[in-house]
Amino acid sequence: MKKFKFRRPALSFRTVGGYLLLTAALAAMGFALPQKEPVSLALFYAACACGLNPFVCAVGFLLSSVPLLSLEAFLACAIVAAYFLLVFTLYRRFDRKMGWEKTLLLLPAPLPFVFLYPHTGYAVFPFPAVWQKALIAGFLYLLSLLFEGGLDALLHRAFRCRLPAARISEICVLWLFFGLGIVSALGELPYLALALFGVLFAVLLLKDASAVLFAAALSLPLCVTRGSALPAAEFLALSCLPLLVCGYGKFAAALALALAFLAVQFFRGLYSQDALTVLFTLLACLLPAVAAVCVPEKAYRALNRTLLLYKRRTLPRVAINRNRRAVGEQLYEVSALFREIETAFDFDDPPDGSARKLREKLVSSLCAGCRGRARCERGHAEESMDRLIAVGRAKGKVSLMDLPADLASLCTNSAGLLFALNKHLADYRRYAAEMETAREGRRLLAEQAHGVSEILKDIALEQSEEFVFSDEEQRLSNALAAAGLMSSEIFLYGEGERLTVSMTLENGVDGKKLAAVAGKALKVPLSLAEKIPLTSDRTCYILKRKARFDAAFGVASRPKKGELASGDTHSILKIDERRFLVALSDGMGSGEGARTVSDHTLSLLESFYKTGMPSETVLGTVNRLIAFSAQETFSCLDLAAVNLDTGTADVVKIGSPAGFILSGKELRVLEGESLPIGMLEAIHPATMRAQMKENDFLVFMSDGVSAAFGSSADLCAYLSALRPLNPQSLAEEILQTALGKYRGEAEDDMTVLTVRLTSAA
Repeated sequence: MKKFKFRRPALSFRTVGGYLLLTAALAAMGFALPQKEPVSLALFYAACACGLNPFVCAVGFLLSSVPLLSLEAFLACAIVAAYFLLVFTLYRRFDRKMGWEKTLLLLPAPLPFVFLYPHTGYAVFPFPAVWQKALIAGFLYLLSLLFEGGLDALLHRAFRCRLPAARISEICVLWLFFGLGIVSALGELPYLALALFGVLFAVLLLKDASAVLFAAALSLPLCVTRGSALPAAEFLALSCLPLLVCGYGKFAAALALALAFLAVQFFRGLYSQDALTVLFTLLACLLPAVAAVCVPEKAYRALNRTLLLYKRRTLPRVAINRNRRAVGEQLYEVSALFREIETAFDFDDPPDGSARKLREKLVSSLCAGCRGRARCERGHAEESMDRLIAVGRAKGKVSLMDLPADLASLCTNSAGLLFALNKHLADYRRYAAEMETAREGRRLLAEQAHGVSEILKDIALEQSEEFVFSDEEQRLSNALAAAGLMSSEIFLYGEGERLTVSMTLENGVDGKKLAAVAGKALKVPLSLAEKIPLTSDRTCYILKRKARFDAAFGVASRPKKGELASGDTHSILKIDERRFLVALSDGMGSGEGARTVSDHTLSLLESFYKTGMPSETVLGTVNRLIAFSAQETFSCLDLAAVNLDTGTADVVKIGSPAGFILSGKELRVLEGESLPIGMLEAIHPATMRAQMKENDFLVFMSDGVSAAFGSSADLCAYLSALRPLNPQSLAEEILQTALGKYRGEAEDDMTVLTVRLTSAA
């Protein structure tokens, strides 16, 4: 059998301080009731039941009973201490936790009070003293259970989780009897000093209406002692004034508390009493205020973050983060799969059409049974044959005029040689074309796999970002409350350009006012992005960071004379909240056919850009798709993707006339030299980055407009003289001027697309 020994508590400043505080609370509760009934018994039981060392608790309980100055009272307390020490030591010895049986084990504890404790009873009750003691013993039994819940919440739950209302009520009961004991043993002033420190500490920590409720709880012992609710009203006043100014700092809140206390004491008639009473009363306010101010701001922030953590609904965010992380991981794996698909395509070398290979085929098919083969070998006919093959590869076929003289003198079947070589060259060209088509198809699929892989990887990285709590949510909540907007939930996500603010508010809230208040609180310009109805009286308002710029657009177009439709098409596309894309496509020719090519080109570009695929992949892929789709259907393109935060415009020009940026009196030319989309197997677009600022105009025009001005110098001179006010009037003015140079009749499809960058309202 193991040797029995007590588990000594680990000594530390925190442990020693905690047990000293427990002993002081036990001593104070001995004075809580008028005839010094042992309320400390309930706290002693609660301490042991909450896992504190029973031996140390028993010593503290016996020390707290010494001031009772009664042998019978000390003996009753000693019996209770011995009983609890025995019960809880045995449980700790066998490493067992108390369950429902603790309510039964608690029943004998109040009995020594009934039979040994000196108590004369209360005259107000018409019962014998022994019956009164029995009722008080039952009250102590119930009080022990309440104290256990309250002490357990303070020791193991406070600052670790959200406390339910029942636990908060039990803490209030525990504090009530502790405060009654202090008031009874030491007087009101010591308790007043302690309570005022608690009020100011709560205001500086919570900085919301919860501090008022805390102050009301602190006033309970004084309300019971005085038999009046007036102390509760006084404490509410003492908490409200510091709460109004706590945003200006600790000193402002402490000064407000002192001023409120001085005002309350004026109405209580303090200043008509003797100087010593006035001095001690004022010190009971000033010393706690100084102590609360001396608490480091770092400590307040740390406690506040902990409290906020358990005020918020953490489990939904944990579940969301877990799902986002799982989705992100899955998307990343799919991205890796498409990357493997990209690398799986084998871009082998084109079929071997070298002179040596063709010569070997000719020798094996034509010269194998020739009687003059030996003579050709002696005359080194292979070198002459290589020269003939080189000519054939360059021209595509050979004739008698291409036959080298030395080879003609050696070969007895020149006509057959030329015929066989032309046949092999035709077979090679046909096979090479088929192989190149297959290679282009594989390259197209590989590029698509690469683009999909990049998109999925970006989405995976974005989905892997977790929703975290932010101190800015509390600051925003306070700002909304100050503006009269009460939000039950606030959720901030993302940083920088991707900042999103979601709030639950009553219906009918002014979106502009909400965005202004939230933007000022977060120091970020915001705008209302979406409203989602939740219930009949609640709506979710979603705010997003407002872009620095806004944009206005203008389009003017005229089809070629005699055509019903223009071959020019344009597109204005919102890529996301902060970027837009404008494009002008000019299909080769005019009429419905050219328009179909232009529409198809822009539709493909829009679809690819919406997916977030890289620009170089988009352009290469669209070019190949159009090249495969039809013969001799080409399209010129002007494209610009503009960032509304920075004003930067990524411009792509393919086979199109010059574009322009009108910036006040300055004219900047955007020009490229590449061929139209679909004309070659691969394109090399002219790409550039242009910086735009407020009130700048971007101008794209089709060749039907630019050609009307005769030369680029005349066009630049004309545009430099313009002072446009809005993009639509600018587009119409340029088109009308170009038509005037054609005497009012369009000789080609004519389109002008303009964009003006303005400051966001």
